Amino acid sequence: MEYAIGVGLAVLAGLFLSSAGLDRDRAAYPVILIVIAVLYELFAVMGGSTTALLSELLPTAVFVAVSVLGFRTSLWWVVAGLIGHGVYDILHPAIFTNPGAPVWWPMFCMAYDVAAGVFLSWRLMRLRGPQAGFA
Repeated sequence: MEYAIGVGLAVLAGLFLSSAGLDRDRAAYPVILIVIAVLYELFAVMGGSTTALLSELLPTAVFVAVSVLGFRTSLWWVVAGLIGHGVYDILHPAIFTNPGAPVWWPMFCMAYDVAAGVFLSWRLMRLRGPQAGFA
């Protein structure tokens, strides 16, 4: 169920961003990746674990850096960051102990991240010329 909900929400969010014109600004998907990346810090705070909070900072910094790189150069970096975060989600429980993260979160977030990355990839391939960077 976590996978279906993650994919469904990512597709609905992508369709909403596109239909509302919010993705015309090339910052939309990089900001989404940043929000996705900092959620593990939120879970660490909710779980009251300073150790988890500190251990989550480096991976989050990597995804934030990829977001900024993608914003400044090519949104294909953001595609890679979203799909990469999906891989990170699956590996996360084996690498980190974060008491605030729900048990179902890695599956949900992986599905959302990969679906969002595929959706953005589809948008980038569908658009040509000046619109390919969204603005």
